[in-house]
Amino acid sequence: MRRYKIIFKKVSVKEKTIIFVSTNCEKKMQTADSIVIIPTYNERENIENIIRAVMSLEHGFHILVIDDGSPDGTADIVKGLMNEEFNGRLHLLQRSGKLGLGTAYILGFKWALSQGYEYIFEMDADFSHNPDDLPRLYDACAKEGADLSIGSRYISGVNVVNWPIGRILMSYFASVYVRIILGMPVRDTTAGFVCYRRRVLEHLDLNSVRFKGYAFQIEMKYSAYKSGFTIKEVSVIFVNRVLGTSKMNTSIFGEALFGVMRLRLDALTGKFKKK
Repeated sequence: MRRYKIIFKKVSVKEKTIIFVSTNCEKKMQTADSIVIIPTYNERENIENIIRAVMSLEHGFHILVIDDGSPDGTADIVKGLMNEEFNGRLHLLQRSGKLGLGTAYILGFKWALSQGYEYIFEMDADFSHNPDDLPRLYDACAKEGADLSIGSRYISGVNVVNWPIGRILMSYFASVYVRIILGMPVRDTTAGFVCYRRRVLEHLDLNSVRFKGYAFQIEMKYSAYKSGFTIKEVSVIFVNRVLGTSKMNTSIFGEALFGVMRLRLDALTGKFKKK
């Protein structure tokens, strides 16, 4: 049996935040074309189950967990699975504290690009995104020609389970607001279940992405759209988390509300470059 050594390496220090890498080797060892990025904070109740669900899929996805110093030991569970069952397929980046969803994904995108992955996914740890839909998002890009595929709650009605009606209305009309202001033909603009082809992330200036919450999801889609990339929405059913605590708060919605105006201004001033 081939064995791997888990390496803990300090990568960078920025604004007094130390980022550590825990992965199976220092050199590139990518053997699959797809990786699923899962940001976590206090997800010990979900993380092992979500990892096993993704790993059981026939396609052979790899996973990158980005943990923001979870005090509940989420990262320790991931390390145990890296040691025992998923050497070479499961990877972990650890940060010293909560720095925002957007910065986690940007870090993950850069890591995935450096490792040679062609299809790079965003997915939540709490099963609100069904792992069984990953192959459908993959096919939309790999077989149907999309550059960016979105697991959409709103492409065929409202496909949300166990959300309070107030949250459903807020999310739905937030997407309507974004479509009106930005003129972007995407029904679920704040969706966090996404597949990017690497050429999209290579083209976008990841260092210039400014938002961290809901607005991050809007910014990434709008940047891809304005750059001329093809976007396809795939209908999915979003199920509210059963275990753990939601990280949603009103400041995230506020960022999205005012962030959309900033993105519109960016478009008017020619910030976005065509591919």
